[in-house]
Amino acid sequence: MFIREQGYFNEENSADVVISRIAKSTEPRLAEIVGVITRHLHAAIKEIEPTQDEWMSAIQFLTATGHMSDDWRQEFILLSDVLGVSMLVDAINNRKPSGASESTVLGPFHVPNVPELPMGANICLDGKGEPMLIKGRIMSTDGTPISGAKIDVWQTNDDGFYDVQQKGIQPDFNLRGVFRTSEDGTYRFWGAKPRFYPIPDDGPVGKMLESLGRHPYRPAHLHYIIEAEGFQKLVTHIFDPDDEYIHSDAVFGVKKSLLAKFELIENPEIIAIEGANSSFYKVVHDFVLAAAS
Repeated sequence: MFIREQGYFNEENSADVVISRIAKSTEPRLAEIVGVITRHLHAAIKEIEPTQDEWMSAIQFLTATGHMSDDWRQEFILLSDVLGVSMLVDAINNRKPSGASESTVLGPFHVPNVPELPMGANICLDGKGEPMLIKGRIMSTDGTPISGAKIDVWQTNDDGFYDVQQKGIQPDFNLRGVFRTSEDGTYRFWGAKPRFYPIPDDGPVGKMLESLGRHPYRPAHLHYIIEAEGFQKLVTHIFDPDDEYIHSDAVFGVKKSLLAKFELIENPEIIAIEGANSSFYKVVHDFVLAAAS
């Protein structure tokens, strides 16, 4: 069936004319997405009124973003991150019932098939940084402990790098581990106090941040993926509330509910009870999983 487009293209009806061309699409969802993007993009162009040189600069920026991407680095995801789009998509797709722990972005440095470790193990294999004890409980929204929940954790070392960023320098699986909660839903392991670090800023996205007067840093945090039968998977972090970048995370990943207390323990009795040899940091943080739908 022939469908006539909505008149000739001009400045006033530009979006309508373009959207009319997709009326015959056999993929309704794709047509909906392209239509919405077209309408908002044309509205933005009319508001901005870019010069030809500015338009070409935008094309060159997107081209450079594509050239910077490969199997190990996705500059377009980084662009999505720093514009807050990644967090918005995460929020829309991970709406939680009242009382359930909030999610945040996965990040690019998760590694599958990390060895499972006994509860209480130390995941800091390079010996750097200040020791930190991480413990807490995994529960359902009614407070029932979840036994056997799988907890996949990872973090940067004291230099602000993940192990996969320093192959041959850091030990494999440094500051990574998989644990299973006890019958009472508790977990416990040792790591190192994390520190802030920059997202990759040597490409077009980093140059854009610099031009906008924005820094590339993420505040100190630990990553978690928590899974248990009958419950929704939780991808989240916990953050150090005293970090200097806690209010200006480059990828907008911080949520108030994910702030944890990083407590310095210097009391000799507590040091002995926890099996440590000297002062250390301690974080106690519970997670609440939403039931699977």
